[in-house]
Amino acid sequence: MDTLFFVIGLVLVIVTATGVLFVLVLPRPPKGIERPALLVNRTARLVFVTLSRLTNTYEGKDAILAPTAPVALIAQLLAWAGSLVIGFDLMLMPTTHSFLRGLLQALASLVTVGAVHVGGPRNTAIDVTAGSMWVIIVALQIAYLPTLYSAFSRREGLVALLESRAGAPAWGPELLVRHQLVGIVDTLPDLYKEWESWSADVAESHSTYPILLLFRSPDPWLSWLIGLVAVLDAAAMQLALCPSSAPSQARLCLRMGFTMINRIATSLGWGIDPDPKPDAPIQLTYEEFESAVAMLSESGFPLERTAEEAWPDFHGWRVNYENAAYHLADRLIAPPAPWTGTRRHLRDGVVEPRRPPHRSPGSDPSVLYQRPLVVNTPLRRVRRRGRSS
Repeated sequence: MDTLFFVIGLVLVIVTATGVLFVLVLPRPPKGIERPALLVNRTARLVFVTLSRLTNTYEGKDAILAPTAPVALIAQLLAWAGSLVIGFDLMLMPTTHSFLRGLLQALASLVTVGAVHVGGPRNTAIDVTAGSMWVIIVALQIAYLPTLYSAFSRREGLVALLESRAGAPAWGPELLVRHQLVGIVDTLPDLYKEWESWSADVAESHSTYPILLLFRSPDPWLSWLIGLVAVLDAAAMQLALCPSSAPSQARLCLRMGFTMINRIATSLGWGIDPDPKPDAPIQLTYEEFESAVAMLSESGFPLERTAEEAWPDFHGWRVNYENAAYHLADRLIAPPAPWTGTRRHLRDGVVEPRRPPHRSPGSDPSVLYQRPLVVNTPLRRVRRRGRSS
């Protein structure tokens, strides 16, 4: 029986060490042995999502959700430590003949980086192996953090620049309108090019290190996912409404953008149709699209097609990314921007970006720019209203 315990413990230690190697060292999407790391991330997310129900405002929920990623990192480290302690405990059973004494010896060896003998015949090799392995794991974790924060910094830089171009939260039609109002439509090709490169970078980093998905933007109304959807919607609208004058960069941006969203969704184990039919159903309605086109027309944006003529092409582009983007936005509790779907944990409405007032000599100084605000009705109140009606 002691031999069986030893074999089980050895397998557990090898599996844990291999999982650490795949998560921290090997840059590949999680598959097979590294999937348990996703379970730790999901557990941490569920805990903080539950805690976020304590507040009604989106800003309050974002503040509660902000520590999710650091806590998940610590939880992952503790999970590896617990797995190694149990594994070495079972390996020590032939010499300790006691699960509790072996547990104490394995724990002491792990945290003191050396051999700590509790009782029975000595097994210095296992004690030293346990301590040495834990030192290596901690060193790898320390080296792992700069990689994460470097990817986070690259992601957030372009998102912050988008606030003045597309509002907060970002919205595709607003992006096109603002560029028309201030006369910088000629900069859109460069914007699409930057977001194409950005999408390739995020596709690689966030599918390889899923923990990055739990890192939220410093500003509650900024979000990398909402920003990407806004840019993709703007590119799709320009291609559909202005087929002859739309820049080629818009098409490349769209391709890389929905490829990135689908890669992240696949790394999380979601079933995604990689090549949906252009006329497959989408949640965004024609009426919403028509209203946005009318807003573009009022701003003076040069249009070559009507909303009705452009809708099939826009629909054909959006079907490639809408489903996965909506699912991911709901999962991350992203800001409730227009055209980004519903949020199960946000029980009230969509927040449109507020355009700053035009400032010029002699303008009304009493007009103030206010950041968006949404108050979410607590779940209990919603249920009571449902019962009373």
